Amino acid sequence: MAKEKRVYTCTACGAQSSKWAGQCGDCGEWNCIEESVAQAKIGGDKAARFQGYAGESKVQSLSDIQPQQESRSPIGISELDRVLGGGLVRGSVVLIGGDPGIGKSTILQQAMAALGKTLKTLYITGEESLQQVSMRAHRLGLSHVDIGLLSETRVERILSIAQKEKPQVMVIDSIQTVYTDMLQSAPGSVAQVRESAAQLVRFAKQTGTALFLVGHVTKEGTLAGPRVLEHMVDTVLYFEGDSSSPYRVIRAVKNRFGAVNELGVFAMTEDGLREVANPSAIFLSRHAEDVPGSVVMVTREGTRPLLVEVQALVAESHLANPRRVALGLDAQRLSMLLALLHRHGGIAMYDQDVFVNAVGGVRINETGADLALILAILSSHRDRPLPKEWIIFGEVGLAGEIRPVQGGQERLKEAAKHGYTRAIVPKANAPKKPIEGMEVQGVSRLSEVLDSVWD
Repeated sequence: MAKEKRVYTCTACGAQSSKWAGQCGDCGEWNCIEESVAQAKIGGDKAARFQGYAGESKVQSLSDIQPQQESRSPIGISELDRVLGGGLVRGSVVLIGGDPGIGKSTILQQAMAALGKTLKTLYITGEESLQQVSMRAHRLGLSHVDIGLLSETRVERILSIAQKEKPQVMVIDSIQTVYTDMLQSAPGSVAQVRESAAQLVRFAKQTGTALFLVGHVTKEGTLAGPRVLEHMVDTVLYFEGDSSSPYRVIRAVKNRFGAVNELGVFAMTEDGLREVANPSAIFLSRHAEDVPGSVVMVTREGTRPLLVEVQALVAESHLANPRRVALGLDAQRLSMLLALLHRHGGIAMYDQDVFVNAVGGVRINETGADLALILAILSSHRDRPLPKEWIIFGEVGLAGEIRPVQGGQERLKEAAKHGYTRAIVPKANAPKKPIEGMEVQGVSRLSEVLDSVWD
């Protein structure tokens, strides 16, 4: 028997080499090289069976191609439509990932039920039996909706049935369970995921079928499989949520047809996922009285302004290295803000433990939380609360300047709508026309803020 040839594949970018190495030479990632058996190529008709679904390809001049308006099909679930950019685009490929049991299959089954009223749908499951899918449909009250179901994991068989059925929307649950005859490796391997996804994406683009792919995530929370998978699709959605909380958040980290970092908020109920009409309400504690260490800010997720409560707890440390813990916020930025507070405010925290948290399990990735975080830390340290009707946001630079943030007017209007009467914001974000019921103070230096808040 011929000796098996071994190859080493990078799980991040899919690059292959003949020798193992600690770092991938193509993408630079560490500890991502896996050993596998080299697969013989399958030639002839089998390799080219599904290469063209729209006839022979030909070169066209750019000037001869007339731009067309994207044809969107609203799903009917407004929070999901918001994340997708206004609806589902014909021929688009959407990759949705999240922790096990967070609700990926549930939201897709609800979406297919809503789309099934006007479009032909096909739900392909590789992880569950058709009986299990039917049981979930009965639990969600969707048993009366006509959804095409198929239990299959072989890509060639899936595409053959899809060519006959001609669905307008198709779901693959999940991409890690399907495999192609072109390779002999196990389903879920880097090569299988990459090649299976490539065939499905090619089919979607050439036939105009909107395609949803469900992806597993690693223990770090990133999508499993080769990193190239995220580059192949049009939209990447992450399902986020705390197992102890009924709320779920869908975040768009890539979208060729809409805003990036757009947010959709849902609540998990016995009847499935339900939209949250006022997301700001779940991220606010609404204390009966003023509380030290609590500040409300307005963050911006995509095109939506959201009110979020930032909490801080400062306590005397008995450790050689005081603890710095940040939940929902950037820990490295917390250390930088503490250094800024020492340099420009004369307040040292080298002997204090500092804990900060964004209420409701939301993740704040923007720098507009800097000013609110500093004042929350200072409020806890001095045990002096800020008035609960105040709203604060702004980026703080290393020189102590307060920088403007994007969408300042929309943030202030959102805060005024929820009854906040005073705002401390960067001077460049102060409105030219007064906002009814709100007093806005524009600031340009951190020292100016520290002097005016508790004067």
